[in-house]
Amino acid sequence: MRQKTRPMPSEPEQAAGNGVLDRRLFLTGGAAAAIGSAVLPDHARAAEALPVEPWMKTPGSPFAPYGQPSKYAGKVGRIFASAPGTTGTGASRTPHHLLDGMMTPNGLHFERHHSGIPDINPETHRLLIHGLVKRPLTFTLDALMRYPMESRIAFIECAGNSALLYQKEPAQLGVQPIHGLLSCAEWTGVRLATLLDDAGVDPRAQWILAEGADASGMSRSVPLAKAMGDAMVAIYQNGEPVRPSNGYPMRLLLPGYEGNANVKWLRRIKLTEAPTMTKDETSKYTMLQNDGKALQFCFAQEAKSVITRPSPGLTMAAPGLYEITGLAWSGYGKIAKVEVSADGGASWALAALQEPVLPMAVTRFRSPWRWDGGPATLLSRATDETGYVQPSRSRLIADRGARAAYHFNGIASWGVAQGGEVRHVYA
Repeated sequence: MRQKTRPMPSEPEQAAGNGVLDRRLFLTGGAAAAIGSAVLPDHARAAEALPVEPWMKTPGSPFAPYGQPSKYAGKVGRIFASAPGTTGTGASRTPHHLLDGMMTPNGLHFERHHSGIPDINPETHRLLIHGLVKRPLTFTLDALMRYPMESRIAFIECAGNSALLYQKEPAQLGVQPIHGLLSCAEWTGVRLATLLDDAGVDPRAQWILAEGADASGMSRSVPLAKAMGDAMVAIYQNGEPVRPSNGYPMRLLLPGYEGNANVKWLRRIKLTEAPTMTKDETSKYTMLQNDGKALQFCFAQEAKSVITRPSPGLTMAAPGLYEITGLAWSGYGKIAKVEVSADGGASWALAALQEPVLPMAVTRFRSPWRWDGGPATLLSRATDETGYVQPSRSRLIADRGARAAYHFNGIASWGVAQGGEVRHVYA
């Protein structure tokens, strides 16, 4: 009987300069064979007998009311900083370089607080809807739970995320301290439009004022059209009650809008004819231009991407095949494509987009890369379904100026040195 021979996998096709390979490696069934043949010599040993480890000889730990991460995953945590003289005014940041997929665990979701995290008793908390309505209404948490619920996956990004890239010199930091004010979760709650319909919207109303129950009295004006669109009063986050640090017992979710407008600890919504001009939308969250004038009410987060691996702090051990992976998102809809470059933007290749690709949610992208051990400059560039293309850092600053502080969505760059160290650079 004639023995069949297994065909040797073909050499992966290069799609852009400096070793970026064709994304089809991650889209076809032959990927495993092609990648495996490249990886095995460097990272695997011949088959050998497995030892019986100590944890196989005794019973493990008992059940716990709430599961915790492995003690060996201790480095996967948030970093945080508070303003001088305060304990809770500041931000904590998501460690995207140590995560994968598109969803952020609740305990790692970024935080931004203006006066700490309030300890709210859900039995006494109320949500008031008033102003230009026919029937002012007050809702308890139990009353909201009786309404029809819906879920959606959406990112929340602080308007100040990536603001360090406005600086003249690249900050020698990594993904978490620079880009960690972004997270993505499944949110479940009641459509705000349903509650507003019950209250009866006065035709004069064009805006809402959303106010939180924290000590800072954080509040923002939002167009009524957004409130009547995809806005939600979120009660659950990734299937469990929203964490106190993210708005328990309820928060406003405005998919695609800057994080500050997604008011936490929601207690009041007032319908108005015009913006209220609160301190949080006048003294903060405006875009200062070079001529001294400021742009106000810049709500949507524009298309953006960042490579999470390789990245600073994750030194590359030896030449060979690696995966360039990261996150892309847009406040205007779905991500249409992500391109990656390993030669500082001289050439680009399409990355594979991991399903599901959803509007106003982060999308994981992946691209195979054969690193030859030499210098490289890694970039990613996102395009959303409206056709908007993520700009270069230089183009963004030329158009907007370097005093804006918020909404930085220019292309970020990582430089790989000869020995495998990865640093933040400007391409």
